[in-house]
Order: sequence, then structure tokens, then C-alpha cells
Amino acid sequence: MTSTRGRVAALLGAFAVVAGTTLATPGAGFAATADPARAGGGITGQAPCPDAPEFTCGTLAVPLDHRGATPGTLGLRVAVTGNTTAPKGDLLFLTGGPGQPGVPGMRRMAGKLEPVLKDYRLVMFDQRGTGQGALQCPGLQEDMGSSDIAVPRRQSIADCAAALGPNARFYSTADTVADIDLLRRALGDRRLTLDGVSYGSFVAQRYALAHPAHVARLVLDSVVPQQGYDPLDLAALPATARVLRAACQATGCTTDPAADLAATVRRYGNGVQVLSMLTGYEFADPNFGGVPEALHEAAAGQTAKLQALVDFVHQEVDTASAEELSQGLHSAALCADSRFPWGTADTPVAGRAAALERTRQRLTAEQTWPYDPATATGLGSTLVCLDWPREQVPPVPSAHHRLPDVPVLLLGGDRDLSTPYEVLYQQAASMHDPQIVIVPGAAHSVQNRAENPMGRQAVYDFLLK
Repeated sequence: MTSTRGRVAALLGAFAVVAGTTLATPGAGFAATADPARAGGGITGQAPCPDAPEFTCGTLAVPLDHRGATPGTLGLRVAVTGNTTAPKGDLLFLTGGPGQPGVPGMRRMAGKLEPVLKDYRLVMFDQRGTGQGALQCPGLQEDMGSSDIAVPRRQSIADCAAALGPNARFYSTADTVADIDLLRRALGDRRLTLDGVSYGSFVAQRYALAHPAHVARLVLDSVVPQQGYDPLDLAALPATARVLRAACQATGCTTDPAADLAATVRRYGNGVQVLSMLTGYEFADPNFGGVPEALHEAAAGQTAKLQALVDFVHQEVDTASAEELSQGLHSAALCADSRFPWGTADTPVAGRAAALERTRQRLTAEQTWPYDPATATGLGSTLVCLDWPREQVPPVPSAHHRLPDVPVLLLGGDRDLSTPYEVLYQQAASMHDPQIVIVPGAAHSVQNRAENPMGRQAVYDFLLK
């Protein structure tokens, strides 16, 4: 495990400081706010960013409740590169989660996107409930770390819901979309080019649906569909067979890891645990080295190697503080945004478990293979929202809404289990002539993590057209 641990350490530093980045006109500041009253007071406190002084940081004040019924404001950290007169305008990079801040990754993403920054001003911000303003749920953070799938303790869910209280309803994607439009106005009231990764791709699409006239281009990396994530993960479950077999072929293994996975789940009923491990392990090794052997032995009754992988991912990969990825924000946003087998967060809690069980009984082996129906209905994020207090949910775009007719690049990796490319192709059907790039050997978050430069080059070419 020594070499893998080293790779994990490097990969988990995805938003660590990258020295030596040189950009045009660093620290030139923000554009004047077109209408400070409309923009929630504009961006204040402009100064060099504490951890990256070549960039300018400030704070955007936004209302806690965009509907105006509940008083209060939030201060969202914002960071920009220089080049306030960039000919192609502002490029807003949206991070994932939900729960991941943007400002700590400014230097990292400026380095990744440097070839386009003579034409764009890069903007990143800490979405509400993240970073220095992270929603704090210590028990849930300990149980889930950075995972969507790990199963938390019910007490951790209850403690988190109690800690957030009724204000949890103000941390939906609709609220972040409204924040982004205030940010756009504060930056100079121009159209935005949006580059979103994972959950950030969902936010980008929701912004484009809500404000189509304010969008110039969209880069959607590791695509979450605009309808929201599937709480049953019925794309990722069967995609596991494709991904593991491709990785096995690439590394010359001689077993069938998909068949061994199916046998393991039948034998031990541990589908959620294995899926959580695999979804985390892709960040350590997109070739899933050691996984086929562990699954083959587990299928034959020897689970030591599989358990070692599960423990490794839990201890070394899926760890994150609330400031790095807030599980409180993650839960509040997903529960507010999503449709579940029981309905939405506005459905009475008492009937949800029965509805989930009816769904499990209706699922077929073909829908969930190489897992089982219990895996589909037992994922951590679903179980968090199963017990989440009832609350009014924000309106969402109609399922038939199409994104505005602007250039769109869809970017995915063929080893991605978090957002498999099957979802990307489904989403492409709702877009006007999208460009699609699938990067061989790449897992989740292509621009940040892929060793193959093909995806980043596609982004440069697309943004500089």
C-alpha cells in the first residue's frame, strides 16, 4: 500500500498550493459593481488573498433568505485573478460536493487553466455553507468524510439536523444560483462562462436554466444531470462492471472482477460498503490496482484483502474536515434538491421508509447488477435524507427544460464511478449540439486529476474558440 498511499496524498492535495504560477496582472482587483444595491452591497474588503497573494480576495454579502422572509446575511469569500479587461470576460469555476469551497483552490485552478487566462478573468468563490463558513456537523463529518455513499449513524443525522435547524432550507442549489447572479453583477454585470466539476456541473446547469441570458459558455466536467443526482445510483451500479473490466484489461488481470463483485455481494450483502470503497479508490488509482484480486478472493470466502481496501479508503481517502467538504452543507443541499422514492423533503417523515422499501422490492437484479437492490436503496446520502426533517423545498426547473443555446463542452473519464459517462450521454440529449470528450483512463474530476492531458486540452481549445 505504500506507493498507493503516496498517490493518494498527492491526489487529495487537489486544492493545495501550487508554487510558481505566473499570470498577467495579478492582484488588479474587482470590477466596479454595476448596481451595488442590487448586488447585495458588492464585494468588500478587497486585498491580496492570504494564502495566494498574487490573487485578490474579497467578500460578497448575500441575503440568507433570497425570498426576503427571514432576515440575515452571509459573507461569501471570492477570489479573482487579474486581467479585469479580459476580452472573453469572467470564467467562474464551480467546485464539487456539494460542500467544497472554491477560494482555497484558486492557485491550483489558475495553474490548470493558465493557457486561457490571458483571455479570461478566473473567479472562484466559497458557496454558502462551505469553507470558512462551513456548516458544522461533527458526527456526520466523522462518519462520511468526503463520501456520498458511506452509511452514517442515525444519531449523527439527527444531531446534524438539530444543529442546522430551520435555516437548513436556505442551503439549496437554488440559493447558490441566486448567489451567483449577485456575484455576476458585482463583477461587472457581464455574462459568465461557467466551468463546473461534479456538483459544480449541476450548479452551472441550474444557473443557465435560471439565467439563460447571462451565460456565454458551459464546461461540464464529470456531469451531474440538471434534474439532480439519482439517489438509487442506477447508472453507477451497472457501470461498475464496465469500469472494473476495462481497468482489469488495462492491467492484464486474468479474472472477471464484475462477476466476482456480484458473487461477493450475494455472499455477504455488502454492496454499499464495496461501492463506497470503489468510488473512493478511483481517486487513488483509476486502474483499481489490487481490486480484482481482492474481489476474486472475497468471492471464494477470503475477505482480508477486500477489508484492507475498505479500511484504506475510509481512513486515507474519504477523510475531510468540514472546511474541506462540509457534510452539513452536503446533506442540506441534497435533501432540499433531490427527489427520492418517497418524494421530496416536503414529504412527511413517517411514510418515507415504507416507500423506500417498496422501491427495493420493485427493483430487479438486472437494474442493479453486479450489486443487489438493497445496495441501491441503502446509500448514505439517501439514508441521511430519509430521516431529514420535513421542510419546504425550492421550485426546480421542469424536466423538459433545455439549456440555453450556448456552446457546451461535456467532459468525462471512462473510469469514473461517481458520475459515469452513461449519465453524461443521457444529459447530452437535452442540449443543443454539445461537444463530448471522454478521456481514456481518467476517473472523476478530469481537469483536476487526470494524468492524460486530453481533457484539459479540450477545455483550452473550447474556451479559446
